[in-house]
Amino acid sequence: MPIPGHIDPVPVPRALVPRADGRIDLLGLSQAELRVALETAQLEPKQAKLRAKQLWHWIYNRGVVDFTLMTDIAKSMHGWLAMRFVVSRPEVVEAQVSSDGTRKWLLRTDDGQDYEMVFIPDADRGTLCVSSQVGCTLNCRFCFTGTMRLVRNLTPAEIVGQVMLARDALGEWPSQPEGRMLTNIVMMGMGEPLYNFDNVRDALKLVMDGAGLGLSRRRITLSTSGVVPMMARAGAEIGVNLAVSLHAVTKDVRDEIVPLNRKYGIEELLQACADYPGANNARRITFEYVMLKDKNDSDADAYELVRLLKKYDLPAKVNLIPFNPWPGANYECSDPERIKRFSNIVFEAGISAPVRTPRGRDIMAACGQLKSASEKKSRAELDQLADEKQAALG
Repeated sequence: MPIPGHIDPVPVPRALVPRADGRIDLLGLSQAELRVALETAQLEPKQAKLRAKQLWHWIYNRGVVDFTLMTDIAKSMHGWLAMRFVVSRPEVVEAQVSSDGTRKWLLRTDDGQDYEMVFIPDADRGTLCVSSQVGCTLNCRFCFTGTMRLVRNLTPAEIVGQVMLARDALGEWPSQPEGRMLTNIVMMGMGEPLYNFDNVRDALKLVMDGAGLGLSRRRITLSTSGVVPMMARAGAEIGVNLAVSLHAVTKDVRDEIVPLNRKYGIEELLQACADYPGANNARRITFEYVMLKDKNDSDADAYELVRLLKKYDLPAKVNLIPFNPWPGANYECSDPERIKRFSNIVFEAGISAPVRTPRGRDIMAACGQLKSASEKKSRAELDQLADEKQAALG
């Protein structure tokens, strides 16, 4: 829904940077950018407009990467396209499946950087947890990803490529609204999405386009640790559901476990939530709260959480997340009885506070456990995995 008084910026086409083989990757390009790419390759404008529309359909609606399979494009064009362009997918270095059905992929970029994505199947939905950066700059103390340095932002192609790859793995082409296993997307993987705003926005626009991947904005949630200056812009230009990594209700504790709090404090963050465009009782803001033993899990913390949410009159849901351990972590998970008590206090105040069931712990795919395997395995080991995968493909 348009935001009153807001004018969407005119998109500026991204620079079309060739790959090492000289070809342009069409993945991640909008229909307008596809047209620019074709015109840059000396295709006549009217022809470029037609071909861009066709390519868009084949890439984003049908998931096709081979130009020869694009049957409504003249055969004489197939070779011309293949010489100049490619439709890529992220390179899969390793794929793991948890005992509970959760799937995790270790992916590698063209410049050799590694990142992860996770698919969580449930009876009534399937959620893809998408990364926005290689590493993270926020250093949240309870999060494994936060122990990595930030390497770089992921591009629109690398972000939307995660969705495409998941659709490939689940056999969900052509794109259709009914019968999907992949029903929801959460920008909760590696990185802080609002520190890679333009690329995340452009990728999600591709995901939400009804003529392409066609996933409703109501099925997409963007999670932030509280980059306050970017939150209103996210609501206006992306308009998906908002989740906020709150995790503490006092300055001292949040300063410790979410260092960004020293820049944008709790009160400032909650005011930005109250101002978030489109938030209402039908589209509540989700507050993520990891349960850390003797750190943020007391009755007093629960009552203060209720007070803060009511003070700002926020349409809120609180996701209580049992801490998922990782090597070297300085925290322990709250006891089940303590988590239940915390949840009951919040529920009794009229605010939903379900306890999230940990998923994928055995493959380090649970919330807060993602970390590029480039730091867990040597480059030689990863290269060997890639060679074995290539050999298996013949």
